[in-house]
Amino acid sequence: MAAISLKSAALGLLLAIGILAANPARAQDFTALVAAPDRTEADRQTDAKRNPVALLSFIAPRPGWLVLDMAAGGGYSTELMARAVAPNGKVFAQTSRESEKLAARLKTPAMAGVVEMVRPFDDLADPSLRNLDLVTFFFGYHDTTFLPVDRARMNKAMFDALKPGGLLVIADHSALPEDGATVGKTLHRIAEKTVRDEVEAAGFVFVAGADFLRHPEDTRTNVVFRNPTPVDEFVLKFRKP
Repeated sequence: MAAISLKSAALGLLLAIGILAANPARAQDFTALVAAPDRTEADRQTDAKRNPVALLSFIAPRPGWLVLDMAAGGGYSTELMARAVAPNGKVFAQTSRESEKLAARLKTPAMAGVVEMVRPFDDLADPSLRNLDLVTFFFGYHDTTFLPVDRARMNKAMFDALKPGGLLVIADHSALPEDGATVGKTLHRIAEKTVRDEVEAAGFVFVAGADFLRHPEDTRTNVVFRNPTPVDEFVLKFRKP
């Protein structure tokens, strides 16, 4: 009887392992997350141009992750990440100076897992910023081309902040390839290849790009705030080996 019980237990364990292997952790319902009734109307208006469901699906953040949101600004993307990694995750919102909009947002329940980090882009030497699962950098990388920022040092700092296998996801307004990093201040754009080259030079490995914010009708020669068409934007995913 004991032998039969042991065999049954072993068979049950094998079946359980097989079931787990065939059914990985259920993907998050990012559509429901974005549709949460406590999100603001202003954020819903921003959704129209940011496509947050596609963005979250591309990144695939999980509950419990540690995330650094670079150039957090007013906290739109920070809150999305906070909702995605809740209830036991944490998001660090990096800003180069204090923001009243972010301060107000931090008072809401959705931002309970967020910590504001007022630090230079290229100085992430804080003990909290270690072994992160994800760094996001949305529509702010081009700003570092005309601010007093050492981008090589910044990219290395993001690399060091991540755990092995951690992800860096960058989205920005696309410039013409030949414009490189020269039109950040005038057009608020940067060339996709320039970002890839700089980030890979820090040790990151390119994983994938996404097309859900692409607009080929954009000539990429106008300032993004007065563009006659929707702005062409790239989204890039990198991994720390």
